[in-house]
Amino acid sequence: MTNSTPVPAPERFAIVTGADSGIGRAVAELLAFDGFDVGITFHTDETGAHDTRSAIEERGGRCVVHRQDLTRPDTADVIDTLADELGGLGVLVNNAGTGHSDHIFDVTYERWREVLATDLDGPFLCAQRAARRMVDSGRGGRIINVTSVHEHVPRLGAAAYCSAKAGLGMLTRCLALELSRHGVLVNSVAPGEISTPMTGMDESQAYHEERPGNPVGRPGHVNEVAAVVAFLASPRSSYVTGSSVTVDGGLTLMAAHGHDNAGSAWREL
Repeated sequence: MTNSTPVPAPERFAIVTGADSGIGRAVAELLAFDGFDVGITFHTDETGAHDTRSAIEERGGRCVVHRQDLTRPDTADVIDTLADELGGLGVLVNNAGTGHSDHIFDVTYERWREVLATDLDGPFLCAQRAARRMVDSGRGGRIINVTSVHEHVPRLGAAAYCSAKAGLGMLTRCLALELSRHGVLVNSVAPGEISTPMTGMDESQAYHEERPGNPVGRPGHVNEVAAVVAFLASPRSSYVTGSSVTVDGGLTLMAAHGHDNAGSAWREL
């Protein structure tokens, strides 16, 4: 594929990691609604993964499920297994991740490595394996990395998480630079506070919790993130690569205002 060749629409096979709940489940269900056959992974919540599959199949979609441990060097084997079962691979959504809340003096090396492996090493290995399949197919594809607003701004007590997400953001841009000539477009989606189990909320709280420090004034809903991912997975995004789309209700715009109104309490976890 030359630089002057239009980017083809991705094959209608998608893999979404960490789709047992939250953003991953919403993404998998929306891609299935858009006509993709979907492969999903889970780490520990097998019941949640099968609930996602049931929801997709009830609407007439096709879904296959496999367990994946992103801290293992052979984690990308699952990508090949799912792609083989699906019959191809056009879209990879690196969604699975983990976080932590530890002061820099308290975070252990083991915890640091677990977060970096899950949030950066694993997505790299999955993206590398997926990209090879997409290039070999001659059809190109899409790789979408779900990062966080902490791809761009730090958070107290989350050094490993922020470092991993910032690294994944830069990896996104490096992949986009190297893979664009093969028709593989790579972008990141950077959610802010979203009502998911990871943030201790259920989906309904997105519209009932108040967030005075957020311009939109509330947490986000998983479907609001999934909609952006679905756009990047679609033919409509054929001239978008190397971008980070922030889905945060304007939260990252508030740095100066936070500075103006903050006391000293922000320094405590």
